[in-house]
Amino acid sequence: MKWGEIIGQDLLKKQLQDSINENRISHAQLFVGKAGYGTLALALAYASEVIGGNSDNSYKQIAQLQHPDLHFSFPAVNNSADKLEAVSSNYMKQFREFVIEDPYRNSNQWYEFLQGEKKQGFISVKEMEHIIEKLNLKSFEGGFKVQIIWMAETMRTEAANKLLKILEEPPAKTLFLLLAEDDKKMLSTILSRCQRVNVNRIEDEKIVESLQSKFSIDEKQAVKIAKRAEGDWNLACILIKNATVQEEFEQCFIRWNRAAVMAPKKPNSLREIVDWSLEISNWGREKQKNFLQFCAETFRQALLENYQTKELVNNPLTYENFRWANFSHFVHGNNIEDILEEINTAFFHIERNGNARIIFLDMGIKLTRFLARKKD
Repeated sequence: MKWGEIIGQDLLKKQLQDSINENRISHAQLFVGKAGYGTLALALAYASEVIGGNSDNSYKQIAQLQHPDLHFSFPAVNNSADKLEAVSSNYMKQFREFVIEDPYRNSNQWYEFLQGEKKQGFISVKEMEHIIEKLNLKSFEGGFKVQIIWMAETMRTEAANKLLKILEEPPAKTLFLLLAEDDKKMLSTILSRCQRVNVNRIEDEKIVESLQSKFSIDEKQAVKIAKRAEGDWNLACILIKNATVQEEFEQCFIRWNRAAVMAPKKPNSLREIVDWSLEISNWGREKQKNFLQFCAETFRQALLENYQTKELVNNPLTYENFRWANFSHFVHGNNIEDILEEINTAFFHIERNGNARIIFLDMGIKLTRFLARKKD
């Protein structure tokens, strides 16, 4: 990937280029930021130049993710049907296709791409053994070898400890690029041995330009989507392509909150929350997680609306003439922390394969108490 193909991030691109030109390449670097901010795209452009991607042959090989000195590790799943172990080499063909199509997509989309959206991928100990074996070989072109570890936070503890050993004593001319959305899930010993590179949100104007170029939409629509995407190119693409999913999430959110608001006066509304939780429990696990993230962001938006900061509200609900302004009065400083904590707890348990029916019912009923709480 070339620097010019990356959306925005001009300052960071210059810093990375300068580190190469000035021979200040740290052997282990951790790129922290959402996939939609361009962490993988930046890593590929960086690796391309470090390896020698300025030559046409090397660039073509790297662009196809087939250069012999460029190695990848990423979360994989155990597939008993095809007798495939959770190691990257078993899924490299699919990963190439996935990344070449769009390097801004996230791990949820990767699992869906593997048609295993109910499974959580991980980076295994055996994967680390493969990395050590590959990196101990000589460089094919005599220069740098680059190891990209995508979604490094999915490393299991045993795998992270094995990686730690090679980070402490790396082979000559070896560059490790670890990419993570949530570095809090990583071992502190790994973090301490990596140079941190913060990948921040993409500038709205850059997203607007790219949306207009790629999807041929007018500026007004592009600006609206860019605001809702909050610097995430992947989310911007999803908002355009999956308008029906957005509508379904809005509908489910409104149904839940209407029942929760009415429950103190009409106990029969609890039956609606039960039915609502049963319906959502039949969704795929990744869809459930995406819905919870949507709920958390919608409550934050409602809080901003309530406290008269409408200029920061970029995603008010409009489904079936929903009274957004009236709803926002139920979300305030005296309940927002509990609401978000409950959603985060539900996300935590869903991510760990908890019983979705119980999780959503429990969360749904608790919201009735939170929304009934008076503003101080």
